[in-house]
Amino acid sequence: MKGHTDVKQGTLRTLLMAMVALVLAFGLAACGDDDSSSSSSSADTSASTTGGTETSADGALPGEGKPAVTLGTKNFTEQFVLGQLYKQALEARGFRVNLKENIGSTEIADRALRSGQIDLYPEYIGIFDNVVAGDTRTYPDVQAAYDAGKAYAERNGFTLLPLTPFTDVDALAVTPEYSERNGVRSVADLTKVPGFRLGAAPEFRRRATGLPGLARAYGVRDLKFSPLTIGLQYDAIDNGKIDVAQVFTTDGKLEGGRYVVLTDPKNIFGFQNVTPVVSSRVLEAEGPAFAETIDAVSQKLTTEAMQRMNGAVDLDKQSPAEVAKTYLEANGLL
Repeated sequence: MKGHTDVKQGTLRTLLMAMVALVLAFGLAACGDDDSSSSSSSADTSASTTGGTETSADGALPGEGKPAVTLGTKNFTEQFVLGQLYKQALEARGFRVNLKENIGSTEIADRALRSGQIDLYPEYIGIFDNVVAGDTRTYPDVQAAYDAGKAYAERNGFTLLPLTPFTDVDALAVTPEYSERNGVRSVADLTKVPGFRLGAAPEFRRRATGLPGLARAYGVRDLKFSPLTIGLQYDAIDNGKIDVAQVFTTDGKLEGGRYVVLTDPKNIFGFQNVTPVVSSRVLEAEGPAFAETIDAVSQKLTTEAMQRMNGAVDLDKQSPAEVAKTYLEANGLL
């Protein structure tokens, strides 16, 4: 009996020891799982806070707590649309934006930026070089024009943000009937029609990309100049008050073949991709997400998209705010 009892006791001891070992092994494994889970959770948290810039770790938008900025626009449809695009995208990320629309020409916008009345505005790189920087050189490509403008901006307390894909070049347009009757297809052909009536913005009279450029590059001097508010030139040419109109190549009204845009073989109108011009001081105060947000909008702006939005305002009579909101939502920017 004693032997049998000893066997039973030995067996029990063996079972107990096995159970203890099993419990210990399970406990260690569980501890290991907790550590792995904790590490994974930390990695996930780190990824969520560094992989995107929509919100910070505490859920705040990147623009929250930053100083308000004043965004200006010039005095025509495309500028109104651009202003709304940038304003709405910035506000969606928590930045506070005061929009000053229709402040005037480049000369006025530049003075407003230098004096601190506005903090940024969208400009065309060729116009920036020529009008703001006083640089009348002809550049071989848009990158060279941008580099020259950027260097000037940095010396004067501004920053030029990256260019848009689209370019909106000044151009001259006539009706198909006028083109056919006078054999006018190019700016150079205007020498065939002495005394023609040209309608353009007032500043076209003195800019190197205006009358001085026409005279220097093409010998076009014999004309009658009619200063017009941009936007009224189409009615003027339709009603026979002018023969030739200054237009922008992304104008919605140029769709449909109602007008002939004259070629510019000597490229006097230059490269006109848009660059947001920002006070460097303001850019630093707003933080990196400010420029990133603006650039995310800029890089979506193709020529086709811009012409379509301009047409929605000018032809379909939608508001720039409505057009911008629709575009931003469709492109995942709101």
